[in-house]
Amino acid sequence: MRTALVTGASSGIGRATAIALQGKGFRVIGTSRNPSTLREDQRIGGVEWLALDLEDRASIAACAQAAGPVDVLVNNAGESQSGPLEELPLDALDRLFQLNVLGPVQLTQLLLPGMRERGHGRVVMVGSMIASFPLPYRSSYAATKAAIRAFATAAREELAPYGVWLTTVEPGSINTGISQRRTKYVAEDSPYKAECDTVIAALDRKEASGISADDVAATVLEAVQAEKPKSLYARGSNAPVVFALRRLAPRGAVERITARAFGLTR
Repeated sequence: MRTALVTGASSGIGRATAIALQGKGFRVIGTSRNPSTLREDQRIGGVEWLALDLEDRASIAACAQAAGPVDVLVNNAGESQSGPLEELPLDALDRLFQLNVLGPVQLTQLLLPGMRERGHGRVVMVGSMIASFPLPYRSSYAATKAAIRAFATAAREELAPYGVWLTTVEPGSINTGISQRRTKYVAEDSPYKAECDTVIAALDRKEASGISADDVAATVLEAVQAEKPKSLYARGSNAPVVFALRRLAPRGAVERITARAFGLTR
């Protein structure tokens, strides 16, 4: 039986992915900051739980050691953030990059040697389509998702000869309640406040009517089960159409279209 480690498995995409992998016969290990505090409705029968705090490098190392040999790693846990670039606190940026980039990279580094030695492994970075279509007032979050995708894309050919494949799954708007958990940084007297509020309100509306966590989990499962997973899987927000537009239209036009889709009309 192969083992899958899914970070942030107590809710949203992580929970749906853990259930989907379990349904395919995987032994599933889920992580949360403190498994002992999980509510009964957050637990999944048969899933083993490990503590993982992506802000703490010692916690990451302890999680990797406790997990033992892992065949599939799904780097899902992270944080969403918004605000005008001028006003993003540096400590908030440090936290976001540790949670969304450096923590997952460290965990991946710790588990890759075992995958390489066994001649098989799958690493899935759960990114976001915002990496491909950066949005005003979401620069920090877009940057972290672009960074994690770049790590996976650049390292694919390093690991592929050993039967280990790295891939990124980019969801579009997804209805997981992440809108309520997003950290927001914009001052009440900010010259950017009205525009920022417009963009975030549009984002919240799109997420409320977005695809489900189960849809994204199905895409993760597709990548995990593929003999040679693709570099990138995108799901939701009319992905086939908008990615085709990105390839064909001038970059500036795509940026303007993206901004207008979120309420900016200039």
